[in-house]
Amino acid sequence: MSIFLIKTLQLLLCFALLIVLHEGGHFFFAKLFGIRVEKFFMFFDWKFHLFSTHDRWFARLFPRLAKSETEYGLGWIPLGGYVKIAGMIDESLDLEQMRQPAQPWEFRSKPVWQRFLVMVGGVLVNFLLALFIYAMILFAWGRDTLPMRAVGDGFAYNAMATAMGFEQGDIPVAVDGQPIVAWEGSVYRDISEATVVTVLRQGREVDITMPAGGVNLLEMLDAEPRFLSVRVPSVIDTVMPGSPAAKAGISRGHRIVAVEGQAVAWWGDFDAVMGRRADILAAGCTPADSARLRHLTVAVEREGRTDTLDLVLDANYQMGIYKTPYQLYYRDAYVHTDYSFLQAIPAGIRYGWETLGGYVSDLKYVFSRKGAQSVGSFGTIGSLFPAVWDWASFWNITAFISLMLAFMNILPVPGLDGGHILFLIVEAVTRRPPSDKFMERAQYVGMALLLALMGLAVFNDIVKFLF
Repeated sequence: MSIFLIKTLQLLLCFALLIVLHEGGHFFFAKLFGIRVEKFFMFFDWKFHLFSTHDRWFARLFPRLAKSETEYGLGWIPLGGYVKIAGMIDESLDLEQMRQPAQPWEFRSKPVWQRFLVMVGGVLVNFLLALFIYAMILFAWGRDTLPMRAVGDGFAYNAMATAMGFEQGDIPVAVDGQPIVAWEGSVYRDISEATVVTVLRQGREVDITMPAGGVNLLEMLDAEPRFLSVRVPSVIDTVMPGSPAAKAGISRGHRIVAVEGQAVAWWGDFDAVMGRRADILAAGCTPADSARLRHLTVAVEREGRTDTLDLVLDANYQMGIYKTPYQLYYRDAYVHTDYSFLQAIPAGIRYGWETLGGYVSDLKYVFSRKGAQSVGSFGTIGSLFPAVWDWASFWNITAFISLMLAFMNILPVPGLDGGHILFLIVEAVTRRPPSDKFMERAQYVGMALLLALMGLAVFNDIVKFLF
């Protein structure tokens, strides 16, 4: 099965699960308060649908189900889903219904507190679902962590980091006096927001004062090489068959000790040399320079001797090798923690809350130029999933996306659940509901904003795919 298909199937399963449960939250509270739900659709059904319980063929097979007041179906536009609640201005923009006298089973006829619970139901389900998934991940698989002080060879730093005072091999052990217990993605954020970073350098702790205002997290993550990365000796893990490296006789376990005459001890050193060559290519060079950069001189340590080899790189200027990952290099240093069912629940809640806090903190970058360029749609989200089907990774990513959906939907933007909730709070305070005309215009504005955001996300995905 191709990598594209595996990632696509994971994306569709994730979206289907989250959409159905989100809309199910609205549906549950609506039915609880006796509000008629006319439609429950996964994906949008503009102009036509793929399946509906009101289809003639379905009615012939299951006549009793077809007579339900709610039409269940599957649309063809995978941008979300919706429940059409009677007496409410929503995505369906059924304005004709709103011109009729209010009926007791309609949304608009119910008290504010009931309407509030109907609108918050989807967000509540997404949030609780994420916490539940995180808890069950810990219960089923436990957690593997790499203690920061166990990274014995330290970290590699790029030019941005060394300009701030970091040195090759430093191990960050605290930010603003708070210990860094383990190496994980949140360390980047902690360092970016820190005033003082404490590192372990040659056995002693040294404080590094960070720039005023912190460091831009996106620049840290987008830099090549990264701001910091685990140092791993330049031992080759895998060689692609038929690649330039394979043709030169390089194989697994061989170690690169020099590139173009420059000493290499760690993969960070290798990346720095190759990065400078990539910068020359990206800047636009002559055909002669391009042809010259296809040739690479590499010194390789193998079978107790060092050989200098001349390689002709492939069309993408690659050798065709895979590095030894730090997870494999430090496999004996990892600490595994198992959780009982009762232990997993508070641990999962705590982990989910910390993840949400980090996500909210990072949203400030969306309003920068680089942040806007990082907004993505299906391609970007699909790339989060692993190339092989791994249930632990699938559920972890699904929980994270569920948290994202919960937070994004609670924002007070017209067209989102948060916009409806805001108007309900205003109504509760003023004791006057907004006019139908105002709600109609707000819905149009909200949909326009969401379509513009989706357009930006799709455009960014296309740019990433082409370039």
